[in-house]
Amino acid sequence: MEQYFSATQKMEQEVMFPSLLRGVFPQQEGAAPATGGRADLYERYQLLKAIKPVVEKGLASVTDQSPSAADADADASSADADAVDAQLEERLSHHLAGLQQVLTHLTRDTNALTRRYSQILEQISPSEGQPSW
Repeated sequence: MEQYFSATQKMEQEVMFPSLLRGVFPQQEGAAPATGGRADLYERYQLLKAIKPVVEKGLASVTDQSPSAADADADASSADADAVDAQLEERLSHHLAGLQQVLTHLTRDTNALTRRYSQILEQISPSEGQPSW
């Protein structure tokens, strides 16, 4: 999680003009530029910024709105305690692995977006040999 928070903090500090990311699509090494329905880096930037507070605060607000989660907990309370403990351990392990995968993916996307933004800035900044007026 710390890597994710560090990557998003770096992105927020470096990306001063997010509008420069409009119309720029993520590129994978060895692949042609993406076209079609994929989101540009500006949309990804907005998504990554929107996700950050949810991760920081946790998903408490989402689970409060889910009545099926409360029903499942009520059903589980009537089951055998040992079976419930084993199920909870399995579910926790499964969800932690999923959370780690999601955070790794988000961190990778955030770092790639920040690198691409830096490349864009390098392309539009005047060369050091020329005076900037």
